[in-house]
Amino acid sequence: MLFVSTETIAGKTITQSLGVARGSTVRSRNIGRDIFASIKNIVGGEIEEYTKLQADAREQALQRMLADAARLGADAIVGVRFTTSVVTQGASEILAFGTAVKLK
Repeated sequence: MLFVSTETIAGKTITQSLGVARGSTVRSRNIGRDIFASIKNIVGGEIEEYTKLQADAREQALQRMLADAARLGADAIVGVRFTTSVVTQGASEILAFGTAVKLK
């Protein structure tokens, strides 16, 4: 399935809007990552454990959005965006969303 951050897809005509397709996941840190991250905070540099955690969460939210669009019968998703919010201390939600559309 095609998905783009733009409102149109070059060479394609949107014939129908099917509504919002969305996928989300809530992830929390773990004590092992937090200990290592604390050490990294002292010496500086990228905290790879958190980078991987966020990348995995974005990918899961994206896959769930694609599944939601397929459930709606979409050919594509336009206007794809990601957002995040804190659910509780140490846990955040990643949300992927866009408009599910039919193409010609």
